Amino acid sequence: MPARILVVDDEEELRVSVTKILRRGGHEVDAAPDGASALALARQHPYQLLVTDFRLPDVDGLTLLRQVRAACPDCEVLVMTAYGNIPLAVEAVREGAWDFLTKPFKKAELEHAVTKALEKQALAEENRRLRLELAGRGRGGTRLIGDSPAMQRVMAVVEQVAPSTATVLITGESGTGKEVLAETLHALSPRRDHPLVKVNCSALPETLLEAELFGHERGAFTGAVARRDGRFALANHGTLLLDEIGSISPAVQVKLLRVLQDGAFEPLGSGRTVRADVRIVAATNANLAEDVAAGRFREDLFYRLNVISVAMPPLRERLDDLPALAAHFMEQYAAKNGKRVDTISREAMDHLAAYRWPGNVRELQHAMERAVVLATGHTIEPDHLPDAMRGAATSTPPAPAGPAVVSVPIGTPLEEVERLLIQETLRATGGNKQRAADLLGIAARTIYRKI
Repeated sequence: MPARILVVDDEEELRVSVTKILRRGGHEVDAAPDGASALALARQHPYQLLVTDFRLPDVDGLTLLRQVRAACPDCEVLVMTAYGNIPLAVEAVREGAWDFLTKPFKKAELEHAVTKALEKQALAEENRRLRLELAGRGRGGTRLIGDSPAMQRVMAVVEQVAPSTATVLITGESGTGKEVLAETLHALSPRRDHPLVKVNCSALPETLLEAELFGHERGAFTGAVARRDGRFALANHGTLLLDEIGSISPAVQVKLLRVLQDGAFEPLGSGRTVRADVRIVAATNANLAEDVAAGRFREDLFYRLNVISVAMPPLRERLDDLPALAAHFMEQYAAKNGKRVDTISREAMDHLAAYRWPGNVRELQHAMERAVVLATGHTIEPDHLPDAMRGAATSTPPAPAGPAVVSVPIGTPLEEVERLLIQETLRATGGNKQRAADLLGIAARTIYRKI
């Protein structure tokens, strides 16, 4: 069960020894001599396991455990401790560490403890995925799809935040799946049996948006022929998704701020105050911090919305998820069109992997719908894809005139050899990742993931 592991110990000899043992076991291992270095690494990489000394120069094991868990919520922790610190190690277990090892320990003891910790981590990850999938299936079949490190981080935050009442701000480029993320948050929350109400703030002018959000009385404005409840009232005890929140006018921003502060609002044309218990999820593809600095968005409203921020990664940063996403949309549109299309050829997948996806997951969805409709057999081929995607894998510069040679000294860590080999192959192909992947005999998505 290979995993990514972080080893932390200020004793260099022990740190190097533990690192070597774990690497021989097939794991990808990083090492740090102190808490600050470890935390910096944990914020960059999704570790499955932290193996740490309890006594570090700058921090104790309990503090580091909490800090790393905040950065990697699903990371298991194995504490190494001297005999005299066993009571503290037991406290660490109570705080969420998997187990502790008393120094000096044997190689077999370390390997056994690591194996058990990773088994627990894998089981927790599988349970989490099943909960997310079941939650999505309970809401019309929409669900978050992906096992890439970027999506693992998103899913970990979703599971942690969903049970709370905290306001969530979802950011990301158009087409990344912000609405699906909001649906998953609601489906995993205690409000799941109450409405999830959505409103696209950019689709309506100011007056109509106010009426849509807060409701109106008959005659409140031209065309208001009857009293109508707004989206806040309809979402009472449920969740309200404010999509494209950055487009709302200053006047609506003021009224929205009041609702977020005390849950009260006044329908248009009415002097009565209405209250609603609503969990707010806002989404935007704009940079609200820049809008605040430019005076286009209220700073106090921004901070009210930005209690929990979740950034949906663009598809080009999660290409490991491309096969699963493509298969999902293929199955969806094959069923919808009554066709038996159940395979994507390797050539077609290579074209998809080489494409940059400016339209993100939504663009992939439309591409797969087109491919299913045009497919004449059971397999999607390159000819069924849009022209832009068919050209992505063919714009390959000529190979270098002679074979390049990469030399590394004996004893160079395998991870460094791999990095140098990929780096030099990309240089030889002029940066063309598909060509580099072909030369290395790996999938293009692996190149993107390694980068």
